[in-house]
Amino acid sequence: MNDIFSGELVRLSAVPSSEIARAYAEWNRDSEFKRFLDSDPVRLYSSRGIQAWLDKKLESEAENFFFFNICTLKESRLLGDVNLDLVNRYSREAFVGIMIGDRNEWNKGYGTDTLRVLLRYAFTELNLRRVSLTVNGYNPRALRAYEKAGFKPEGRLRENLLREGKRWDEIYMGVLRDEWMAGWKQ
Repeated sequence: MNDIFSGELVRLSAVPSSEIARAYAEWNRDSEFKRFLDSDPVRLYSSRGIQAWLDKKLESEAENFFFFNICTLKESRLLGDVNLDLVNRYSREAFVGIMIGDRNEWNKGYGTDTLRVLLRYAFTELNLRRVSLTVNGYNPRALRAYEKAGFKPEGRLRENLLREGKRWDEIYMGVLRDEWMAGWKQ
């Protein structure tokens, strides 16, 4: 049986949170990275502030929050992180968040491969029924990666986001276990 945490390009791992905090503080200096990360105004954070946030998040939501660091399969180099937040255990659904921090690693398939690994874990190990996410309308790169991983658009909040003086849609996407299993290459 294959390693459930490895894909073709990446491996999901539990890197110590201090390492991700230092890397995140470095990536945080790139305003383009910050603009794509979320729709909040761009702000700088110290590695100590990021460490405190991460420790609090992991402690307070330990049973419902699955956090992984994304590392290259060959070199074990840290690329970013991905998380799965169980929003409803009864209906078996979760929300995913992902980021590839270093812009030099964008457009290389790491995001798509990460999502494929995470979905395999979500559907085969956690037995989830649905995994959802939102994507900012100004981030076509992420939209393509999500579609390649099997997510389908499910809804749109028109002009819900404000970025650099312009209104953008927020797009809701999801993938169901049955449709993912039908296309899964074992």
